[in-house]
Amino acid sequence: MRLIGRRELIAGLGAAAWPLAARAQQSALPVVGFVHSGSAESLAVGLRTFRQGLGLTGYVESSNVIVEPYSLDGQFDRAPALFADLIRRRVAVLVAMSNTVALASKAATATIPIVFGVAEDPVKLGLVTSLSRPGGNATGVNFFAQEVNAKRLGLMHELLPKAVRIAVLVNPAEATNTETTLRDVQEAARTIGMQIRIFEASTTVEIDAAFAMLARDRPDALFVGANGFFATRGAQFVTLAARDRIPAAHPRRENVVAGGLMSYGASFEDIYRQFGIYTGGILKGAKPADLPVVQPTRFEFVINLGTAKTLGIEVPPQLLAITDEAIQ
Repeated sequence: MRLIGRRELIAGLGAAAWPLAARAQQSALPVVGFVHSGSAESLAVGLRTFRQGLGLTGYVESSNVIVEPYSLDGQFDRAPALFADLIRRRVAVLVAMSNTVALASKAATATIPIVFGVAEDPVKLGLVTSLSRPGGNATGVNFFAQEVNAKRLGLMHELLPKAVRIAVLVNPAEATNTETTLRDVQEAARTIGMQIRIFEASTTVEIDAAFAMLARDRPDALFVGANGFFATRGAQFVTLAARDRIPAAHPRRENVVAGGLMSYGASFEDIYRQFGIYTGGILKGAKPADLPVVQPTRFEFVINLGTAKTLGIEVPPQLLAITDEAIQ
């Protein structure tokens, strides 16, 4: 057995002390718990612009702040236990993406600051008392996914003027989203003269099952409800819709980039960047009660021309003229 000399022992202790010191310094940094309703892949995309927003306020991850991301992958029943753990560890800020996740964070704490992203009016959801003066421990972004349902259905009608029988896919696990989507779409459909049939899915298996029913029912088009879980299943939606040759309208650009036919909704890059800006401001001492809820000003209408061609759809020139992006 080799004996360790005094000089080697001191050097070894010094080397061991550095990681301990680094860990101690890191543990003293404020922690942001970022809880996302969708997949880890979708969260990773959003975190890039979230970090940009943090950087605009002077915060750099691992330098003066720690960001802990969590993806629920549509399993909303995990949210209460996750928030309970984050609160027990006294994180500095909670970021909550989606109606259900935001409501779970609000139910979990009345003291830790919350930055939320929701699909509809946060006053109606009970998250804030008013948009201009939230008044509690929460503020954030209303990205109007629900408010633009009628507009998206109208654009679908312009793109597919002969489509009458429309399938609407919603996620019953997010009750507030589902209720609002169905109300808005049914009202708009009556005005346009469309017939709506409702399909539900809360898991990847149920999405497959819903498309199996769609293949038998043969609707003229599919309207995908705004939902955090659906937003992360872009590849699955595109693959199934292409297999069954179903034109689909999505709430987010990413699904059209993946091969969906069309989308209309707020820019999520802007939304995640705003999360970062508000989170950094709160870390610097701003109070959520005084930070007005942000409402997007930029909405994107995107058409995938390659998908339209494959489906035999001719895009009207007047509709193409108002698109923000036409993907070849």
